[in-house]
Amino acid sequence: MTAQNFFLHPLDFIASPEAMGRQWSRQDSLAYARWLATRHYENFHIVSFLLPRSLHQDFYNIYAFCRWADDLADETGAVSESLRLLEWWRAQVLSMYAGQASHPVFLALLGTVKTHSLPQDPFLHLIHAFVQDQTVTRYNNWEELYEYCRHSANPVGRLVLYLCGYSDAERQQLSDATCSALQLANFWQDVSIDLGKNRIYMPLDVLARHGCPVGDVEALRFTPAFRNAMRELVGTARDLFHRGLPLSRMVDRRLSLDLELFSRGGLRILDKIERQNYNVLSRRPKIGRPERVLLLISALLRWSFGRAA
Repeated sequence: MTAQNFFLHPLDFIASPEAMGRQWSRQDSLAYARWLATRHYENFHIVSFLLPRSLHQDFYNIYAFCRWADDLADETGAVSESLRLLEWWRAQVLSMYAGQASHPVFLALLGTVKTHSLPQDPFLHLIHAFVQDQTVTRYNNWEELYEYCRHSANPVGRLVLYLCGYSDAERQQLSDATCSALQLANFWQDVSIDLGKNRIYMPLDVLARHGCPVGDVEALRFTPAFRNAMRELVGTARDLFHRGLPLSRMVDRRLSLDLELFSRGGLRILDKIERQNYNVLSRRPKIGRPERVLLLISALLRWSFGRAA
């Protein structure tokens, strides 16, 4: 059977003894990572259009790693099974760095790691965050939430910088601000969705300071106290976005365009939350396709004029 017969989504792949036991070539592994990346996340097509062609496969490889970790965490239906599989995935990272990769995702990723000298810590941090999602459902304060972002969001930005040739601390810190802001914007956008998984990422001390009982959030009860708490949370995320914006002027123009698109998209989500009076419990704010196109066009215009200047 050809390799394409075993191009399966993560849990289907694990359930297939043939896929798990197959000897994967590097070429088939690269094709699998590309297949997984381009069939799951529509925005990946936009990213691929903007990024240098020479980096497309590297981004596919990293995306495949993240996609597998995400599915192992949230698609099994049982916390104990998710934790078991995430520990297995962590062992696969360590095996890859020991030169013993066998899974197609890691066979594909190995070339990216070697070419761009990627450290193993970002990958281990990401797995740590997926494990934390299985075991921690409430955050007492900003310190705890930022520590979560340090594992869940910031490693992605650092990996992107490594791929594009940047490894200095100054750019990494600016990237951390942008990635944490994106994570927070996603949290505030998805409060009701996260509640379906029994997760609340709003710091409990912020809720308490505004007189908003956790029970009101759990019951999707929108109150003036919830609105005031969400106003503070949106303001904090917006400040983080602005703190990270200088990074777009410190990198290659192609990457600069990506960074601006992500930041402007996150800020647009925050604006939408504000416009609907901070009520994210009854309606999830989102950016429609026409708005995404406008964001892209406006960023391209700024990029073109900046290049001309």
